[in-house]
Amino acid sequence: MMETAALSPGCGVEVKGVSLAEAQGERLDAIRDLIYRHGVAVFRDQSVSPEEHIAFANRWGGIDINNYFPLTDEHPEIAVVRKTEDQTTNIGGGWHTDHSYDQVPAMGSILVARTLPPAGGDTLWAHMGAAYESLPDEMKTKLEGLEAFHTADHIYAPDGLYAQTDQGTALRGQELKTGATHPVVIRHPQTGQKLLYVNPGFTMHFTGMTREESLPLLQELFAHAMKPQHQCRVEWKPGTVAIWDNRTTWHYAMNDYQGHAREMHRITLSGEALAA
Repeated sequence: MMETAALSPGCGVEVKGVSLAEAQGERLDAIRDLIYRHGVAVFRDQSVSPEEHIAFANRWGGIDINNYFPLTDEHPEIAVVRKTEDQTTNIGGGWHTDHSYDQVPAMGSILVARTLPPAGGDTLWAHMGAAYESLPDEMKTKLEGLEAFHTADHIYAPDGLYAQTDQGTALRGQELKTGATHPVVIRHPQTGQKLLYVNPGFTMHFTGMTREESLPLLQELFAHAMKPQHQCRVEWKPGTVAIWDNRTTWHYAMNDYQGHAREMHRITLSGEALAA
């Protein structure tokens, strides 16, 4: 019997009574719907082998191979999100949504905890449907018809942010060039919910405006979206799996466990083109 409990009033759901290794058919459809609506779903006490991780993702739909993270030797479908005990920089340590820099962004990810620190390393999510709905009407009107340009080049390029940290040598894809333009407000492809689709990690400027001209409005939207009432926080434990929707949420990986290793295995789920 599948049971659900909200992680917070504005974002996220914890799901009990489900074995992801066996979920398919109507049970998988119900899980999909929860994630589309709540943004992220957390499953505890799961026993998911790499092969079961891949099989579940294939039952969901297509898998996107990650261009930047190291891949497991046996299973290139699985990207490794790793921080070693002697590294000080983590992956994803700032608000962002994955793959907004792709013209067809990935739908989301399935993240399996493999090695955890004794404490810390939580992940925060923020719900962009809740963020949009709580905007003033005049701001909603202002955003109608606006589009924005997204890229990851300033993060992953040879002279990008990660190259200047102790994560630089572990990452791949520094030669890639990215760039995509999306509506600032999109409709979720499955639920139809209106979502704010800009993020601090990858959104550079509005179409027809410079970065400098765009920043005041971008920063206003970012500050609004990351208000606590739009967020939930997930504490990782052995056997925890999180599945989230990139269209519906941002996320932020806390970097508060210096001196300890943390390793997560991630499979990215294919998405579809976005529309206003």
